[in-house]
Amino acid sequence: MKTIHQVNSWVTCPKPNPHASLRLFCFPYAGGSSLIFRTWVNSLPKSLEVCPVELPGRLTQMKSPPFTRMEPLVSAIAPILLPYLDKPFALFGHSMGALVSFELTRLLRREYDISPIHLFISGRRAPQIPDPDPPIHALSEPEFIEELRRLNGTPKAVLENAELMQLLIPILRADFAVLETYVYSPAPTLNVPITAFGGLQDSEVSSSELQAWQEQTNAVFSRQMFSGDHFFLHSAKSLLLQSLSQELNRITSEFKL
Repeated sequence: MKTIHQVNSWVTCPKPNPHASLRLFCFPYAGGSSLIFRTWVNSLPKSLEVCPVELPGRLTQMKSPPFTRMEPLVSAIAPILLPYLDKPFALFGHSMGALVSFELTRLLRREYDISPIHLFISGRRAPQIPDPDPPIHALSEPEFIEELRRLNGTPKAVLENAELMQLLIPILRADFAVLETYVYSPAPTLNVPITAFGGLQDSEVSSSELQAWQEQTNAVFSRQMFSGDHFFLHSAKSLLLQSLSQELNRITSEFKL
């Protein structure tokens, strides 16, 4: 008999844990894949099942075209996740993944009356704050690559590999289109605790823009800052995972999971 992990190309669980008391779904930044989170399970509580979500256009979803708008993307993710929501769950997302996690949380509440036990937001300003930067998803290829270089999220070796960039550019353009066409719509405040993580040297997201996530919850809010730029989840990975572990242990203890 196949398990849900074997038949689903969206949800990847590097180490399936049928006895887990809590599932953590992880969403990548623009252009990223589930590989970002592949080793996280080794540093997080054993009571957890870590389930990175693979968005269309990459790895197990390579043959599916990437989404270019937020609403259709989260509308596609929600029913895929439903079979996994038979136990308490939390969401983690970095940058684009943070916004996806937030809108997914709102959709799950609205359509299915289900909510995560916690929402972990990383490297993303609060959704009610408009994007201050001009859109880049429709720039010419040289200009687009130059912007990617400035953002410092794509390794130099990748940027200089023309063949690899031909594969990556359509995914990156689509992901930036998701972010740059996003329009925040007011809705009832969430009753989900939110923890926001940020980089002290992140030029894309200020600490006050991170703090503004507090407006999105009626529950507990906390903010933690790490040394590093927008991609502190790589450079400060061990500290981030340590902090995440402490929070997850506190949650499992509080809810007696």
